[in-house]
Amino acid sequence: MGIADDAVEIRSQGWRTLAALHGALDTELERALQREHKLSVVEYTVLDALSRQDGWHMRMAQLARAAALSSSATTRLVNRLEDRGLLTRILCADDRRGIYTELTPAGRELLESARPTHDATLEAALDEACKTPELAPLVRALHELPVG
Repeated sequence: MGIADDAVEIRSQGWRTLAALHGALDTELERALQREHKLSVVEYTVLDALSRQDGWHMRMAQLARAAALSSSATTRLVNRLEDRGLLTRILCADDRRGIYTELTPAGRELLESARPTHDATLEAALDEACKTPELAPLVRALHELPVG
């Protein structure tokens, strides 16, 4: 195996480790959010992304990028959240083809009640992952990321 092959293997191993950490975190977050708030991780992600925007709304394409979903999956998700009264869609005043998605008061309320569950679960899952030698360096790197 040459140096280039070694580099590819190192990156591949890093990717597999990252995927394992993501899977462990995602599983714990999904369980807690579903149990306590009847929210999936991706639903929480959408509500959270919207809450961080000025004016509490985003274009559908922005929302798709924030949730790492295709445009069709985003549309289905927004439909479900809109049916639950957590989001609403509004036409863009500047561009009639543009549609914004906006949090409703019920969506903000659910997000605020779910945020402590999300944050505590994430912290506990990261603490647990840190006990696995292969995952510990990634967990430490996450803790070292700048805030803000």
